[in-house]
Amino acid sequence: MNRKIGPIVIIVLALLVIEVLYFSFGAKRRVELDSGHQLVMGTFARVVAVAKDSSTAKKCIQAALVEIRKVDERMSDYKDDSEISELNRDGAKRAVRVSESTYEVLQTSIEFSELTGGAFDITVGPLVDLFHSAEEETVAPSKEQIAQAKSKVGYEKLKLNSQNRTVKFSVDGMRVDLGGIAKGYAIDKAVEAMQTCGAIGGMVDIGGDIRCFGAPAKGKDHWLIGLQDPNVPFESSGDIVIPAQVGISAGEPLLVLKLTDAAVATSGGYRRFALIEGKKYSHIIDTKTGYSSVQLTSVTIISKNATDADALATAVSVMGAEKGLALIEKLPQTEAILIPLQPKLQLIKTSGAEKYIK
Repeated sequence: MNRKIGPIVIIVLALLVIEVLYFSFGAKRRVELDSGHQLVMGTFARVVAVAKDSSTAKKCIQAALVEIRKVDERMSDYKDDSEISELNRDGAKRAVRVSESTYEVLQTSIEFSELTGGAFDITVGPLVDLFHSAEEETVAPSKEQIAQAKSKVGYEKLKLNSQNRTVKFSVDGMRVDLGGIAKGYAIDKAVEAMQTCGAIGGMVDIGGDIRCFGAPAKGKDHWLIGLQDPNVPFESSGDIVIPAQVGISAGEPLLVLKLTDAAVATSGGYRRFALIEGKKYSHIIDTKTGYSSVQLTSVTIISKNATDADALATAVSVMGAEKGLALIEKLPQTEAILIPLQPKLQLIKTSGAEKYIK
């Protein structure tokens, strides 16, 4: 009897050993693929995929880039044939039908406008155009010009019809600018595509807006994201992911964030601004005053998705530290790190932000 059981026990033990070895070593085998920097949406995008094999990782990156380019084609106001360009041309004359994704972004934008008391407002286009023209002419806009542009601004003037999926302007001369939310939305769609394709982890970066999910790269416990010091530009080094920038030099990050299944977006006048008559005008405009927001140097938002982080970073830049922090403290799974306008670098953080700092 013992002779019969012996071989069976040995076989069972052997199978158990094989199973343990598989889950100890085989399950940890994974491939990481990096797209490198791709020029899209007027900036650089980068996708990193973590998958069980190189074929899956490649498909995930391709799927992510397809989604990003799709958003760019529909929502860019620099492309004459985009849905947003059509809306900006004809929105005051007729109701313009848009795709489901563009309608979703417009609808979400209005929700953020209502949430932030108008601090986030995609109808800021006329004011953006005014400052672009002023920069080219090197003459600051007059109070009359600001007032005229403001008369064409206001999210309440944007009329959405959910039944027909159409959009219309109630005032002639309005223009929508999705620069404060489209990148975040594109990142979220790219992440969804990667997850559908089988990625077990990944990171999508578009112009400094980032979302990470699943298994981190290089066997780390978290995705490590470097937060830029506004006064010291830097670029990627080592295991830290540095948001894509153009024409920057090497240096050390201000601090490093550790993220798992989260998104981060940073807004600030130090990144993009117009220089008119020797004065810097941030690209972030307060639609209530008609001028650039000058209350904060940098606003970083950590949230569950990139759409929220992108929009809230812009909104808090306009709202300022006190009102902005009060808003973020009320929102679940959302934190903020602010750098005010001061000669000395000082960080202002929401109550839960510290847990994301390495």
